[in-house]
Amino acid sequence: MKSAIRPALLLLLALMPINSAALAQDAAHGRQVYRVCLPCHVPNAETNKLGPHLKGVFGRTAGSVAGFRYSQAMRDAGATGLVWDEKALSEFLSSPKGKVPGTSMRFWGFWSQSDIDDVIAYLKTTP
Repeated sequence: MKSAIRPALLLLLALMPINSAALAQDAAHGRQVYRVCLPCHVPNAETNKLGPHLKGVFGRTAGSVAGFRYSQAMRDAGATGLVWDEKALSEFLSSPKGKVPGTSMRFWGFWSQSDIDDVIAYLKTTP
């Protein structure tokens, strides 16, 4: 009887709703993590540096910031429909060259999904 209860209990625990507070993104931590991005990207002004500015990045077509010289790969990604939303940014921040092969972005990607989530949360707070 005990052997049947354990798998049932594990299944019940797996199906329980996850506390959303435990998964909450931390924008303050994201701001700290974003420091790695600052040499190349301005988060809250339409100023391009080595990379395009990230002001208004959500909903923007990839490769579309006026005045920035993108790689052909990034322009092609935008032309084929890549739009920056949470999912696309998460994939790109995890592996830029995996998401957009041939991108000229010289960043290896964040290793931690929580860091990626926090950076995205931070970007959402920038005007």
